[in-house]
Formats: sequence, C-alpha cells, structure tokens
Amino acid sequence: MAGYFRFRSLTVCFTVLLVFATAAAARQDPGAQLKALDWIEGPATAQLGNIAQIEVPEGFRFVGKPGAGKFMELIQNPSDGSELGVLLSPDSWFVVFDFSAQGYVKDDDRDLDADAILSTIKEGTAYANKERRKRGWSELQVLGWHEAPHYDAETNNLTWSIRGQSDDGENINHATRLLGRRGVMNVDLVMGPEQAEAALPEFNEMLTQFEFKPGSKYSDFTRGDKVAEYGLAGLVVGGAGVALVKSGLLQKFGKLIIVAFVAIAGALKKLFAKLTGRGEAPAHG
Repeated sequence: MAGYFRFRSLTVCFTVLLVFATAAAARQDPGAQLKALDWIEGPATAQLGNIAQIEVPEGFRFVGKPGAGKFMELIQNPSDGSELGVLLSPDSWFVVFDFSAQGYVKDDDRDLDADAILSTIKEGTAYANKERRKRGWSELQVLGWHEAPHYDAETNNLTWSIRGQSDDGENINHATRLLGRRGVMNVDLVMGPEQAEAALPEFNEMLTQFEFKPGSKYSDFTRGDKVAEYGLAGLVVGGAGVALVKSGLLQKFGKLIIVAFVAIAGALKKLFAKLTGRGEAPAHG
C-alpha cells in the first residue's frame, strides 16, 4: 500500500510538473501566446473602450483590452497600456487602435510641412532605438514618406504613411488619426510594401464602419471642453514630439514609430500562420 501511495504521489508530481512545463513552453512560444488571446471572429461589432466601435469584417479577428497590449509585446513593441484593440487580417497585416485623451485637437494648421515633420520623426526613432537595444530588438531606420501627411476636413481624419526598415526588411506604417471631441483615436495599419495595393482599400473601407459613440464626435465639441496643446503636425510626430521622448514620458511616440517596421514578411508572418493555421509547415514526428 505504501508503494502504491508513493507511486500515486510520483504520478501526481509528474503531472503537476508536466502542466507547469507545458505552461512554461506556452509562455516562451510567441505563437502559442498569440493564439491564446481572446480573439473575436468577424463578422462582429467590436467595442473600442467606451469611446467608439468598429465592425469586424468576415475573416478578420479582433482582440480588445488587455489582449491588444499583449499582442504588441509579442511582436516586439513596447505597450503603454492605451491599446483598445487590434484588428488582424487573414492576409497578415493588422491594425492597432488606441485612444489619446489629450483633448480636442484644433485643425487650423492644415498646411503641414512634411520635411520638418519627417526630420522630427527620424530624431524620435533614434531615441526609440535606445530602448530597442536594451530589449535586444533590432534597430529601425526611417526611409521616408510613403504618403505625406494630409487632412480631410470633411471627416476630420489625418492620414500619412512612413516607409521604414529593420533587420527583418522593409515595411509601411499607414497611420490615420480620427479626431474626436475629447481626443484622438489613433489607427495604425502595419503592412509590408507588397501588401499596400490590396490592404489600403480594405483598410479604408473598414474605417467607414468606425463610429465614435454619441457625445464623443468631433462635432460634439462644446465651449469649456479640454483643448489639446498642439495641432495636426503634433499628431504626426506623436503628440508633443521629441521633447517628451527625451524625458521618457512619451513611450507612445516610440511605439508608433516602432510598430511601423515589424517584420511582416518574416517572423511575424510565421506567428500569424500559427494563429490562423494558414501556411504552417506540416508537423514531423
């Protein structure tokens, strides 16, 4: 009987160790962690906090808080906790949503100096690279505009695209800022250059299904509401710009630049393959 209990005890211990080992392996495997997030499959209506909502198209997946922040970390991007959601395309490009409650952004500086803005972004990226080196991640280089900043006064949307490069190749960060009453919804599309032709029309169509909730629209602004300390140019460089990057207060600036150049064609595509089951190599025994 004593031997039986020793056997049972060893079996239980082995089972517990196996569970912990499996959990540890899952923690170390970014693909498994990515798959474990609380994804919603489209078609569905996804909530972006209590600020807005977006329609998730058929075939797409969406994860809200806190999964969106975990997603950013898994693809080697510092998370500041402001991410409200990530929309993942079956074609391996993705969109990040986060809301900056900096107040109502006046749009009277519509004559944007693209060269000066790009110079500021490059300086900010140099500071962001210091953080990337600390984490053992590849550094980034801003190559230039894919689409210079431009503002649509009808929709109150500010849009631009940056071409960037890391050790894993070249990518494009297509950014749209949706101006609201109390701040700005930051919407960043991350894709490889070869994906732009197909991804941009789908992205733009998706944005037509974005909606601020009642009372939060740009047109809902009333006297006495908080007003941001900067305008449209400040949005492109990440708010108050490089001064905050130097002070370490604007992690978001680094994130917006960093997220632009994740290797969609390399490691990230492999992660997506594990999540979607598409393009995976057959298992070998």
